Amino acid sequence: MTMAPATSTSSYIYDFVRTPFGRYGKTLAGTRPDDLAALVVGEIARRNPDLAVESIDDIILGDANGSGEDNRNVARMAALLAGFPASIPGATVNRLCGSGMEAVIQASRAIETGDARIMLAGGVESMSRAPWVLLKPQKGFPAGNDTLHSTTLGWRMVNSAMDPRWTIPLGETAEILADRFDVSRQEQDAFAAQSHQRAAAAWDAGTFTGQIVQVPGAELAADEGLRRDTTVDTLAGLEPAFRPDGSVTAGNSSPLTDGAAALLIAGADAGLGAPLARIVSRGVAANDPNIFGIAPVEAANIALARAGLTWADVDFVEINEAFASQAISCIRLWDGLDPDKVNVDGGAIAIGHPLGASGARILGQLARKLEANGGGIAVAAICVGVGQGLAVVLER
Repeated sequence: MTMAPATSTSSYIYDFVRTPFGRYGKTLAGTRPDDLAALVVGEIARRNPDLAVESIDDIILGDANGSGEDNRNVARMAALLAGFPASIPGATVNRLCGSGMEAVIQASRAIETGDARIMLAGGVESMSRAPWVLLKPQKGFPAGNDTLHSTTLGWRMVNSAMDPRWTIPLGETAEILADRFDVSRQEQDAFAAQSHQRAAAAWDAGTFTGQIVQVPGAELAADEGLRRDTTVDTLAGLEPAFRPDGSVTAGNSSPLTDGAAALLIAGADAGLGAPLARIVSRGVAANDPNIFGIAPVEAANIALARAGLTWADVDFVEINEAFASQAISCIRLWDGLDPDKVNVDGGAIAIGHPLGASGARILGQLARKLEANGGGIAVAAICVGVGQGLAVVLER
């Protein structure tokens, strides 16, 4: 197969920054999501002196929960809070866990179609600060009690016409995948322990240092979900989280997380210096919602085919680790993929999974990995609740 060549309208990643990711209710819980977003987009501008802020054509951010301080369009709010000119527009997109990747995909398409020359893209989530919501009463002066719904994660206010198979808890979908693809508890715990070990090694080696912008007053030495002492033995002592006799635990699942990430996306003629990586192709796929975790399999296969590549051509892979059973299932289903190429610097089980930011994080991390490697091919893939998957192929 022949890889899709670069053209005069190709899109490139020029920079990537993110906050350290904070655990639910912990260090970053006091910071609003619009402030997190403003911090990373502002940092992109600060770090790139060749970037004239007024030349940014648009800002696209992913955000899985716009119902609180995100204020419906957190991208526009972030631009204003960052002190950008009011002439810089902003749009917020929501593809749940894939929102940050969706933002980058839309930015790259704008570049490649000639609709834009320079874009900022990324995502943000404060799962700690996601509000409770209350339905309006059907009539005035209701006599009974009502229910507050948490918007942090998962289903809420479900339509009674929805097939009940689709509206099961996310953790139950991870149990279904463990059963279907024969992923044992020990395999899940080993995968989770490896995620922590690799992330710790990456932090110690300085791999993430140049990517990080600290939140003022809430500085973190590393991602707050990282547990350096995690082993298979320590994880084995945790109780199942979703089924009494299940294999999915809090330890082999990604934690609720706060954080933000941003990328600078532009064409080759943007005058921004050497890019980190070219965005070669994209893929999106969908399947039954109760097995949403394997939708990235087809999305990545589509993206590779569009790039004219196979798994044998790929040097690095990032699969977002919503659950160990989900990530392991995807790896097994990608025919020809070497598992040792996957999440070499750890994944979301250790680093964290702020829903709207994760897709941007894994793309930026891969671009930096290609830079450090001196070149290569990389694939980023992410599962999306309600049965969707996204993938992007990068090359340097």
